[in-house]
Amino acid sequence: MKLTNRAVTVSNKEMSLFEKLYLPAVVKGMGITLKHMFKKPATVSYPEETRPRAIVWRGKHVLKRDEEGRERCTACGLCAVACPAEAITMIAGERTKEEKHLYREEKYAEMYEINMLRCIFCGMCEDACPKSAIYLTDRLVEPEDTRKNFIYGKDKLVEPMENRIDISERQIKNY
Repeated sequence: MKLTNRAVTVSNKEMSLFEKLYLPAVVKGMGITLKHMFKKPATVSYPEETRPRAIVWRGKHVLKRDEEGRERCTACGLCAVACPAEAITMIAGERTKEEKHLYREEKYAEMYEINMLRCIFCGMCEDACPKSAIYLTDRLVEPEDTRKNFIYGKDKLVEPMENRIDISERQIKNY
């Protein structure tokens, strides 16, 4: 009983002397090797030279500030809920009258941490944020030598006012 109509007939014909010496296969393999020897190598001297990345490439996280320098994050927790890797944790706090120049809303993220070892850089936190507070930039995550240094707190995530981080074209929204 045949299961398919893809039957292949196999021939057991005798190989010629030329085929037994495998010369055609050796010559073909050497031709491929010679062709690749004279191509430009694909490697890059990394620190000095970088390859261009796609526009949609997602890298290091940043918590954005508004034009007045106040943090946009209101600790609503939507980014933490949307994160499939459960890499984001936060503790909400209420601002005082003295902190009005630091935070936009009455509620703010007192503690905001991202475990970069768990993060899969999917961008779902960015999509879930109603205040456009968190973005994934085009920067690389710095290498560290211990695991605890990969837990980024607000000290590493909030953008400094002196050195604002440009977000790429794919992230620009009408605020």
